[in-house]
Amino acid sequence: MKRYACLLLLAAWSLPAQATEYTLTQGDVITVETTLNDKAPTLHCFGKSWPLKSLGDHRWRGWIGADLKSKPGDYTAQWQHGSKVLASDHLHLNKGEFRISRITVEKKMAEFDAKTIARIQREVKALKATYTETVRANPDIVMHYQPVNGEVSTPFGAQRYVNGEARSPHSGIDIAAPEGSPIRLPLAGSVLMVTDMYLNGKTIVIGHGNGLVSVYSHMHATNVSKGQWIKTGEQIGSVGATGRATGPHLHWGVRFNNARVNPASLLPQNNS
Repeated sequence: MKRYACLLLLAAWSLPAQATEYTLTQGDVITVETTLNDKAPTLHCFGKSWPLKSLGDHRWRGWIGADLKSKPGDYTAQWQHGSKVLASDHLHLNKGEFRISRITVEKKMAEFDAKTIARIQREVKALKATYTETVRANPDIVMHYQPVNGEVSTPFGAQRYVNGEARSPHSGIDIAAPEGSPIRLPLAGSVLMVTDMYLNGKTIVIGHGNGLVSVYSHMHATNVSKGQWIKTGEQIGSVGATGRATGPHLHWGVRFNNARVNPASLLPQNNS
């Protein structure tokens, strides 16, 4: 009888965890959790591996980000050990309801000669290279607060028109604030880039670890240097209107595992 009870217990313990249903919108980052009798699971969704951490007592927490342009529909998140699937969760991805944003700028900021195009391409290539840099840190995937006090002037995902011509969807949040307003880092990280770009103006890129990278653009001044470790809450610069800007504001963008995600979905009220 004891042997039979032990076998039942082992069989129950080896059963896959019950699937959980999650709903998210294009650009969202969500937190997922499960209970697994495994010391080193991995988490997979959207064709990528996602970071996770142990909560103790066989509980695991992970984070998954849906790119701005991920196709709406149903997806499966799999908790694995090697190729063995330990548990699966169901994700329903909704299409984002993004607004239209129209701006008018000087001709030189909308129509470019060959030399300027070459410069823009170099700068974009260098910026994109930072999104996959490895940073040895292990924070939770959360931003503790907006980096600057102000009003959101252009939300994430807005379809941008410049001088009447369609441009790429807005991959961050624009926060309008008086020039010189302090910009404080919402999560500790390493400075990956400090540069002055033609379109983005004075820009800082911070790597936070686990594939989380944040970008701060159109700054009036920068206070940090490449390679420097910045603590949560430290000032990294001030609000400006450099590059292609119609007024002083901060463009705050976030890449998570190279997905374009909404910074607002990483704020505490949206990330339990």
